[in-house]
Amino acid sequence: MSTAPDFHHQIEALRPVLLKYARLQLRNAAWAEDAVSETVLAALEKPQAFGGASQLKTWLIGILKHKLVDQIRKNSRELSTTVTNEDGEDLDDLLFAADGHWREAQHDWGNPEDALRQLDFMKVLEACVDKLPGQQGRLFMMREWLELESDEICKELAITPTNLWVMLHRARLRLRECLQMGWFGAAATGGAN
Repeated sequence: MSTAPDFHHQIEALRPVLLKYARLQLRNAAWAEDAVSETVLAALEKPQAFGGASQLKTWLIGILKHKLVDQIRKNSRELSTTVTNEDGEDLDDLLFAADGHWREAQHDWGNPEDALRQLDFMKVLEACVDKLPGQQGRLFMMREWLELESDEICKELAITPTNLWVMLHRARLRLRECLQMGWFGAAATGGAN
């Protein structure tokens, strides 16, 4: 592992990435900043916890995910049960007529079964990624989930760009095969798993 000042600088350099991730998850800039600050503090308090088995960014996002959940729990208690608009009017009175019906027609939120099916698909996809051999799963997640640039991945895994693209191609082929057997084949026969 690197020296303490170097470790500190590496973490600070990743702060904008962490903040972007937190803002996407929380949709509240202040809460996101708090979660990122707590993440950085936790990482700096225990640098020995980073063993180098993963990329620093991956490790920090793992910590951040827990801090995001903490922020949601903390701030959900602070939210008022009676919501008012800027003029102080009760939101229920603005949304609902005296007879209890919506004042305006509501948008269709879609089919809950489709949403559940999409969630099931994500579980199957995750299981398929876990089955990828060697570095293929890690490489695929770095590229597709963490959205790292090719040169970052090559540097982290000490591989050439050509090797990266070959491994990504093979990973995608294996994922396609796994999804065909575990999802699309199952969906055609009536089951999702």
